[in-house]
Amino acid sequence: MPLVPQRADVPVTIDESKCIDGCTLCVDMCPLDSLAIDPANGKAFMHVDECWYCGPCAARCPTGAVTVNMPYLLR
Repeated sequence: MPLVPQRADVPVTIDESKCIDGCTLCVDMCPLDSLAIDPANGKAFMHVDECWYCGPCAARCPTGAVTVNMPYLLR
């Protein structure tokens, strides 16, 4: 069960319709281990509400399922 529900205000959102079942590229790239794979459906999700907004998770996603929601003040 995810600690952070899928919502728009978390730093990283995963589009489950684009996420490849069993792919772990975004999880492997996260330096904070904020992302995990849900064992129930094999999709990635953000399991802790912490992010450095570094972006390798989104850059490595082959389908564009990962979005880093950059705060306005950091843009």
